[in-house]
Amino acid sequence: MPIDEKRGQIQGMFDAIAAHYDCINRWLSLRRDAAWRNALLVALPCSTRMTILDLATGTGEVLLSLVADKYANNFVVGADISAAMLHAARQKIEDDGKEDCTALTMAAAESLCFADNTFDLVTVAFGVRNFSDRDAGLAEMYRVLRHGGRILVLEFSLPENGFIRSAYLVYFRRILPFLAGLISRHPAAYRYLNRSVEEFPESGVFSARLKAAGFQRIALQRLTFGIATLYIAYKTH
Repeated sequence: MPIDEKRGQIQGMFDAIAAHYDCINRWLSLRRDAAWRNALLVALPCSTRMTILDLATGTGEVLLSLVADKYANNFVVGADISAAMLHAARQKIEDDGKEDCTALTMAAAESLCFADNTFDLVTVAFGVRNFSDRDAGLAEMYRVLRHGGRILVLEFSLPENGFIRSAYLVYFRRILPFLAGLISRHPAAYRYLNRSVEEFPESGVFSARLKAAGFQRIALQRLTFGIATLYIAYKTH
């Protein structure tokens, strides 16, 4: 499928489910999404102020956690291809009074409008698997990251333990799409999400793609029996 066509399909899908996304994401994560975002926060650099890019920002859950009271000196730019997701994020930002320390922009990961070496940190939560061109997106993340900066990529994965993996796949393939379809009235979107997780590269393969994009000191942390994985990588030169 041509890249522009794939991006258009993904954009339309997330526009359609934006109103229910947070609720269904909690089902998708077995209500562990908040704990996973906390794991991302634990991996933040020790810095009093950072300029951060949150790619595939969605409804702004990660963005807002990056400017919460403990991180009040940060400035975070949230980028997404979905207008409906950005609208939901903007509402949350206004409700929390965080307009002065955040900005939102409609942008695709593969063609960012920022100058080289702009950000101290780039975060992506559950978004890399939706890039229309994954390698181009990783290359752009590397380009806009400052030397010495890091990326934090939180992504769904499949448990390595065979028993847990089998049980999770029953839930993931059959129960979740049915429940999510009832709530959102867009079951096809959640069949796509299921496929996108199962087709996402294993951790070793994805780590190799990070290295090919230029990142170094790549580490990963498996969360909740491997249902999610946090990748940490650096731009060292």
